[in-house]
Amino acid sequence: MPRWEEGSEERMKRSAMELFEEQGFEATTAVQIAERARVTTRTFFRYFPDKEEILFADADLLSTALVQKLRETPDLEKPLRAVVRTLAGYDWEKLGSRDLLRRRSRLIASNSGLLERDLNKQHQMAEGFRRALCERGVDPDVAELAASTGSQIFRTAYRKWLESDDDTDLTTITDTVTSLLADIVPADRTPRGRRRAPAAK
Repeated sequence: MPRWEEGSEERMKRSAMELFEEQGFEATTAVQIAERARVTTRTFFRYFPDKEEILFADADLLSTALVQKLRETPDLEKPLRAVVRTLAGYDWEKLGSRDLLRRRSRLIASNSGLLERDLNKQHQMAEGFRRALCERGVDPDVAELAASTGSQIFRTAYRKWLESDDDTDLTTITDTVTSLLADIVPADRTPRGRRRAPAAK
């Protein structure tokens, strides 16, 4: 690889974010990103199939790593908790500073096409969690609920973490969001198979 191409991927990611914020996502082209990053357009397309994917460059590898981590979790007695803890336990700032992640999140939320792609990536990850839980012997219905609900719980916690100005860690915020389930779905101790007596009229 030519010496001038060293660090090309990171330069393109940085240049893309700058241009998206300066002139808008729709107005930015792959050619402009390549020019600012001092690489050829050919180099750009060797790394990314389109300008949208530059915002999701790490998504597939991240999903694979997190699904594998869940698959290796020793205790799956509480699968929902396992999914949430798998997500919250990852060092998300490996992907960039919190400020960069916040800017990326805002950009995605402001564009329907990017938002759709982001939701598809999240769905694929949740599906990976579901399969991993089933492989470990979790009931299929429970696995599906744990994977989808756990992913949504984390999505809410992650958004709150990005928006927070203090140093509260993501795991703590995730635990707080998880506790809200008790308000949404209060504990029902009625034994399975038994109906509650009808309310008196």
